[in-house]
Amino acid sequence: MTIENASGSKTDTKEGIVETNENYNFQLPIICDVDTLRMLIRKDGVRVVDVRKTEEYQQEHIPSAVSLPLAQLLEKDIPTAILDLLQNLGISDEMPVVIYDNTFGALAARVAWSFQYIGHPNTALLEMTFSQWKNLGLEVQTKINSFPMKKHSLTINHSIHADASYVEAVKEQPNKILIDSRERLNFLTEHIPKAKNLPYTMLGSNGSILRSPQEIRRYIENRGIPVDAEIITYCGSVGTLSGLTYYALKSAGIENVKLYSKSFREWKSLGKPKEEFKDANYWDLSAD
Repeated sequence: MTIENASGSKTDTKEGIVETNENYNFQLPIICDVDTLRMLIRKDGVRVVDVRKTEEYQQEHIPSAVSLPLAQLLEKDIPTAILDLLQNLGISDEMPVVIYDNTFGALAARVAWSFQYIGHPNTALLEMTFSQWKNLGLEVQTKINSFPMKKHSLTINHSIHADASYVEAVKEQPNKILIDSRERLNFLTEHIPKAKNLPYTMLGSNGSILRSPQEIRRYIENRGIPVDAEIITYCGSVGTLSGLTYYALKSAGIENVKLYSKSFREWKSLGKPKEEFKDANYWDLSAD
């Protein structure tokens, strides 16, 4: 018996189980370009994950993509639950995974970081949003894709994660840099003490979710952020904007980056100290 898989090729089945090639040997870059993704889709060598709302996915999506709305991941944002999501999407340990959204990359970044946190390092962000993909006239699909469940190991990557207690313990250390990814006015209103502001709005470019690595690195250095420091990113609530900043820093070659995924919302709810500018003026509002 044969069935047509999401890439349009035929796959033999036995007793209703889809047999796929598990010899995945392609290591994705941090940011996946369109040509690479299209090549992997043709070879049936990637799992594409769409993190937009379900109804948006159902209208149309990138060929072979499966649906995982960010809200579904955040419902139970713990490693074992994220592992279940991975397995139910048919993602095995070595499978390349490329994630996209239609929200300048922030939602995709949060999901990609979550996958890497629980032990799937071969995960990348697509370099553009779905709208940008469509505007280029690239292929889309309306078929709802699903794949057989795969077993995936759980290996927590503590090196990319920070919680409130860790942030409080290290925020005064000179080699630890806190980056607040919110817009400038939100940062000035209140923020974690000692944090520097790197607004997410400064990271993107026309046609891509992020500027070039060279531009990002120059942007970081111009703000007095040492590239050899440990950098902890946070934003307002669930780590989406700071997730995008996390990937911007990684793409620029910053090796030691952590995400405080529960961000400023949790920090405030725990009654942690805050800092604010009482008399901010026009020039304070400029991120430049």
